[in-house]
Amino acid sequence: MSHSRLSKVLFLLLLPATAALAITADPAMAAPPPGEDAASHKTPPAIEAVGAVGLTVRDLERSIAFYRDVLTFKVIQQEEKTGQALERLEGVFGAHVRSARLQLGDEIVVLTEYLAPRGRPIPGDMRSNDRVFQHVAIVVSDMDRAYQRLRTYHVRHVSTEPQTLPQWNKGAAGIRAFYFADPDDHTLEVIWFPKGKGQPRWQRKTSSPSLPLPIFMGIDHTAIGVSDTARSLRFYRDSLGLEVTGEGENYGTEQEHLNNVFGARLRITSLHAAAGPGIELLEYLAPHDGRAAPDDLRANDLSHWQTILRARDPKAASSVALNTGALAVSAEVVELEDAAYQISRARLIRDPDGHGLLVAQ
Repeated sequence: MSHSRLSKVLFLLLLPATAALAITADPAMAAPPPGEDAASHKTPPAIEAVGAVGLTVRDLERSIAFYRDVLTFKVIQQEEKTGQALERLEGVFGAHVRSARLQLGDEIVVLTEYLAPRGRPIPGDMRSNDRVFQHVAIVVSDMDRAYQRLRTYHVRHVSTEPQTLPQWNKGAAGIRAFYFADPDDHTLEVIWFPKGKGQPRWQRKTSSPSLPLPIFMGIDHTAIGVSDTARSLRFYRDSLGLEVTGEGENYGTEQEHLNNVFGARLRITSLHAAAGPGIELLEYLAPHDGRAAPDDLRANDLSHWQTILRARDPKAASSVALNTGALAVSAEVVELEDAAYQISRARLIRDPDGHGLLVAQ
């Protein structure tokens, strides 16, 4: 072979590799556009916001009266619904529901009564360390006034009485809290934050002594029982994109009497999306006798809660969740206009511990 023909063959053989090297090495292709950094190109979180917290109730009128008259929620919307889309979303054949949208501060609770089929009551022996446990934490401006109001309405205690978390607990020192029950035995919490604790909005002051702050101000978070914090963080933080905003370990006589669980020692992790109330993970390091959520828990059972996770793409977000340990209740995303939840497309799933999540748009 002549020298010129050999050179031509070598050039043709090397051309693809040279081109590939040029493409991968081109800084204009690899770098972000001028004026933007790499962080701006991060994949957006699957979940944009935490929305309303929903719970199933036995008698809607009775529950509305309790949340409105005792806890000063405002009734915003009521509706009645039936049909195949509802059945497919909630996984309950023959579902016929009445729902009410209630607001306290900026936060929303949705109460839902199943006219058919009726579900099961909350077990009388359920405790705070059972993993089906969930509550919402209602911020109060004055714990003494709040507790007196609850006593006036003869609410059922879950805590022994309001507890003040001890000074050694730096992350929670001085916080006061009390657990109680609504008419269906859903646990609720009232919580008071001292200066320097909680979100700045819970520290606002009244402009005039003649215009005191409302006793009940809004919802700080919903708390859920979990069996393994690391697993729950892989689900909520790593897959869905919520951010950890606080961590701590609570124990001692105050925590025992708050949860009414002897020997209670909890690992507590707070998570937030870009908007909405927090989700708080409660892992009981002790005692270890908390029960798992029932495998046959259904949306018409009173133990069922469902928290709205707002997503730009519910199909993609729910798929991510299912790949990280969630279980599907809805077989697919369901098109359903719901005025109480203010959603149009949604899919109901359960997190790795069985808590209901309505991934919705």
